[in-house]
Amino acid sequence: MPVEIEKKYRLSKKQREEVLQRLPKIGAKRKGEEFEVNTLYAGEALDMGHSVLRLRRVGNRAILTYKERFPSSSPIKHQREDETRLENPEAMELILEALGFTPALVYEKRRETWRLGKTEIVIDDLPFGLFMEIEGTEQGIGDVEKHLAIKRLRSENATYPQLAVKHGVHSSGVIESRFPETQQKTTYNRQGAKIAK
Repeated sequence: MPVEIEKKYRLSKKQREEVLQRLPKIGAKRKGEEFEVNTLYAGEALDMGHSVLRLRRVGNRAILTYKERFPSSSPIKHQREDETRLENPEAMELILEALGFTPALVYEKRRETWRLGKTEIVIDDLPFGLFMEIEGTEQGIGDVEKHLAIKRLRSENATYPQLAVKHGVHSSGVIESRFPETQQKTTYNRQGAKIAK
């Protein structure tokens, strides 16, 4: 069973700028930037507080992920994570709905990814704030924190789905957390898929 180990931080605009300036100086390599539309499903076997079933779309690509968080009071979270890439996300939506899963939450994210050795650092911009996640071993996470040396770095224990529920807008039975510019320029269906105009 794959286990994801990560720590999330809430960033101010100034801290985000500092992190982006420091990353190349500590030897991190930029891997790219992506825009995501994440759709989380509700179903009898899922408890949004501890487990999620997510369909993530990035351009023409899609990934289906199941996550189950292990109970812990530590800011470094450990969770089961199983995922697979999809050739046909529209077919996957139909399969999920046939199995009784329904879209419950949609949130958008802009993500910039960096790597330092085997540790991944992502800088995320969501409609409800700026964040950084460091994923790797506990030691790797601690090493990146130490090398970045950003003052007053605050860990965030809430998951993105929990924050999206808190800050999102109810629309046709689905909670949505979208950027204002994409709400105006792009139309999505309930599953988070872009509808061609």
